[in-house]
Amino acid sequence: MEITPTIQAEVQTYLKRKGLTMTEFGHTIDLNVGTVSGIVTGNRSMSVHQLDSITAGMNLPPDYFYERYIEECIEECPLNWKKISPFLYRCIELGRLDCLQRVVILLLDNPNYLPSLFEVAENVYKDGYNEAAAYLYKKVAESEKQQHSERLAICQYRLFQINVGQDRAVNLQAAIEFAPFVDRLDEIEQLDALKDLANVYRSLSMWDKVYEFAHQMGQLGQLQYHLVHNSKRKGTEPRKKLSRPLFVYIVYAELLCANACDAKGDHAQALEHIRGYADLNWVKEQDPDTLYWKQKYQQWAKINTYVNRLMSGDISVLPDYVEHIAAEKEIFSELLNVLEVANRYNVDVDHILRRFESQIAAYQESSSSDMYTQQVLPEEYVRFWYKIAKYSLNKGRYTYGFKCLLIAFEKAVTINHVLLIANCFGLFLHFKTHAAPKTQAQFQSIYEEVWEKNDQKDGFLLGSN
Repeated sequence: MEITPTIQAEVQTYLKRKGLTMTEFGHTIDLNVGTVSGIVTGNRSMSVHQLDSITAGMNLPPDYFYERYIEECIEECPLNWKKISPFLYRCIELGRLDCLQRVVILLLDNPNYLPSLFEVAENVYKDGYNEAAAYLYKKVAESEKQQHSERLAICQYRLFQINVGQDRAVNLQAAIEFAPFVDRLDEIEQLDALKDLANVYRSLSMWDKVYEFAHQMGQLGQLQYHLVHNSKRKGTEPRKKLSRPLFVYIVYAELLCANACDAKGDHAQALEHIRGYADLNWVKEQDPDTLYWKQKYQQWAKINTYVNRLMSGDISVLPDYVEHIAAEKEIFSELLNVLEVANRYNVDVDHILRRFESQIAAYQESSSSDMYTQQVLPEEYVRFWYKIAKYSLNKGRYTYGFKCLLIAFEKAVTINHVLLIANCFGLFLHFKTHAAPKTQAQFQSIYEEVWEKNDQKDGFLLGSN
């Protein structure tokens, strides 16, 4: 078995091979000769900053000595957070999660290090190192003895935020695992957590859950708003910063509840919730951010009142609704509603689609990292192309219809939306005889990929009857 030389031995060998004195080497790497001498002779403890300087001076990869550093300077020495902490950050920056994990396992033997590891997790999460942050949050959560602690709840919230992505099955599991911890968060942070949960369930079309979490968010928002504006605490701001003005959580809850009711066909109850964010005279703040959001919600209330009436079968408001669409920058949610009405009530909307033809052709998905944008808009994107495909195919415009359906099908597969995958392929089968051979081959190829992927997940059970 080959014996790996120590860091000290490798540095000594390097100096001899290059014919360098400690003074010369120290000058090259910007360390004084005393420090270099102490490291080379083994009489001085070495920081990761000094290790990085030595490694760079030897023209080696920056993490070249990291495994040996753990063995020689961490495992064989009393644990020292001031020395270990910078090393953890460097491991994360350089993607050496194996080294991070070795050190964290050592630290977890002492519960006094939990707060420090949690702080590292929070810092690297803010810097976008999600994989490392997820590992740290998971380990802190597993080691947390007090199951009702706020730190445990925050770990679960961060894991939820990190895990949520394009795969709907993963998102559902993330929401299920996080939901029991929401009420253990600080009441202010609960508002954002409830908003994120509601948006994930909205993307999953689980409308009872949307209503549940939105209603909870609205009640908590009203309580916090009262505390901020009552006579004794007037002007007191929440100690944690929200992503939106406080009143927005109250009215967004009404908007989500209205969405849930409309989706379930309860248009009368939906209209009640729309009225809940149409009148905002109770909002006391007058700052520019508040005025911006007030205008937004009042505008949305007006538009969604039209939508509510359209979905109830009142087609007379369609021209007014279209004029509102024309004044908007983002029009796809509204065009999706138009297509829904067209397909549901057999309404000709060719003139409307021609009017917005250039916007439809130029449409691209948003790249924002906001939970709503990540979760709701991808499904909206699929549904839009599915509905315009359905409308076009029913009109006999087969080339364009199949083109739109292919866009919807590919994206539905990407986000693993089982219902929309089934709807897209079902619509294709319904009109299959009108599809060109190349189009049929494309759909067949995509569907076989879906089948192969899901077939591999299907196991078997051994047992007796």
